[in-house]
Amino acid sequence: MFEEQEIFQCRQCGHCCQGETTVSLTAEDLERLVAYLHLPVEVVKERYLRITGEVVQMKTVGGHCIFFNEGCTVHSGKPWRCTQWPLHPSMLSDQNNFEAIRQSCPGIKGEMGYAEFRVRLAAILEQKQHQDKQAKG
Repeated sequence: MFEEQEIFQCRQCGHCCQGETTVSLTAEDLERLVAYLHLPVEVVKERYLRITGEVVQMKTVGGHCIFFNEGCTVHSGKPWRCTQWPLHPSMLSDQNNFEAIRQSCPGIKGEMGYAEFRVRLAAILEQKQHQDKQAKG
C-alpha cells in the first residue's frame, strides 16, 4: 500500500490557484464550503462565488482564486477537484502530462521517475476509489 505523501506533499504555493477561472463546484462542494466558512449559503454565494446559469465557480481576485492568500485559506473545505489536484488520473497514461504537472507543481516528488510514480499513483487512486465506494455504501 502506498501513501500519497510518498509522491506528493502540498506546499500551498498556490501555483494551482492561479488563473482567471477556477474549478466548478458540485453541490457537495458548496455544502462543504458553507459548513467550513460557517456562513449562510446566500452569503457564501454573494461574497465568494461566481454563478453563471448552473455553473458555480469560486471568484477570482488579482488573477487567482479568491481563497488564495499565501496558501489556501479554505484548505480542508475546498472543492474535490482542488483536493484531487495534482494527482490527476491523466498522469497515468501520458508521461508528457506528468512532466508538465511536475514542472508546475513543486509538491510533486518526481525524482523517482515516471514509471515508479505511475505505479504508486495508480495504487493510490485505486485505494481512494475503493474508499469512496465503501463510504457511499
